[in-house]
Amino acid sequence: MKPQEKSTLISEYGRTEKDTGSTPVQVAVLTHRIKELTSHVQTHNKDHHTRRGLIKLVGQRRRLLRYLSQSKPDEYRSLIARLGLNR
Repeated sequence: MKPQEKSTLISEYGRTEKDTGSTPVQVAVLTHRIKELTSHVQTHNKDHHTRRGLIKLVGQRRRLLRYLSQSKPDEYRSLIARLGLNR
């Protein structure tokens, strides 16, 4: 991920410009990385190291989304809609 892509995600989903640790920002960055790695794994189907990393990222995003759904359900629903995730 390029630094300017990450900074646009932070500015779009964060509360401030330097808000990199909030849950919506982390989920947005993980979603972007997951989309990139998914296309890579589809092209290089024998790249098992990348596939394992992708599975770990999906699990991390799932845990963050579960936390967000339990603590702030309204913010969770809006984030899901903005990112276009099927949940």
